[in-house]
Amino acid sequence: MSKKIIDLRSDTSSSPTAEMIESIRLADLGNDGFGEDPTVNELQELSAKMLGKEAALLVPSGVQGNLICILAQTRKGQFMIGEADCHIFNNEDNGYADFGSLRALPVKGVRGVMDVEEVGNVLESHSGQVGLITVENTHNRAGGTVIPIENLAGIKKVADANGAIKIHVDGSRLFNAAVALNVEAGELTKPADTVMLCLSKGLCAPVGSVIAGSTEFIESAHEWRRKLGGQMRQAGIIAAPGIVALKTMVGRLQEDQRKASRFATVLNGYEGIAIDMATVQTNIVNLDLARARLNAATLVSKSLELGVAFFQTDDTVVRAVFYNDISDDDVETAIELIKKAFRT
Repeated sequence: MSKKIIDLRSDTSSSPTAEMIESIRLADLGNDGFGEDPTVNELQELSAKMLGKEAALLVPSGVQGNLICILAQTRKGQFMIGEADCHIFNNEDNGYADFGSLRALPVKGVRGVMDVEEVGNVLESHSGQVGLITVENTHNRAGGTVIPIENLAGIKKVADANGAIKIHVDGSRLFNAAVALNVEAGELTKPADTVMLCLSKGLCAPVGSVIAGSTEFIESAHEWRRKLGGQMRQAGIIAAPGIVALKTMVGRLQEDQRKASRFATVLNGYEGIAIDMATVQTNIVNLDLARARLNAATLVSKSLELGVAFFQTDDTVVRAVFYNDISDDDVETAIELIKKAFRT
């Protein structure tokens, strides 16, 4: 029997629940290419309502969802503002440049949060050239940090003052932010024109994302989804577990955040491990090993041999992510295995 691995690399490793699997079997299907899949339509209506937008569209992945939102709201050759370490600029293979001929304007933030005044300065220095501002909530590389409601409201204000620039929220883990702030997700997207939400990750659906915005935007998004090869047929088999995810998995995200806090609190300072506790706001913990006896690659390798998997984000940082499959016992075991890795 193979040894159990506690997989803390990413919440993309989450497994669909039994209810989600059963929903696939029972899904009422139709041809979504004609807008006739009732389960897809139900998911889209539910998503739009929860995200505070007029309409929504099911897409195969978060990367495609972000790209559609970008391409549908910009013109070739324009600039796009985003936080310097955001997922769109660093982990989505320059789709905005390859497909939209857009140029990035990175703004270095603090724990993933861009300074409103700095965003305004960039807009003014590139007057008439910026097509879109993107905000990532929660911010992955910063450690799952939450973008405050007032920050996005401030960005909206300077965007309006500089030609009503559109705002897109990469809300891959938006509900983690909403649970952390104890607000409805729609409150976090109100100042934005569009939003992308992953149904997988902490919500545990096996595949799929949704994008939401105005009815007019969604009409354009349909065209871009087709151009990018994302149009599907009997897509209710994807939508059905997505509906279950939205109805049953949002409230339990606080459990992931509790486990992340426990993990970080115990390990902060152990053998030189540094954790910025101010970033431990949701389900992600970054372990900085710059002053530790083990470097990131060695800790990842030793820990995997012992039975726990981490993701190395750079030469000195290892990431741990908590989700439904990770139990309280797994958290305690992972802590002990890290300590063992330092002793061996």
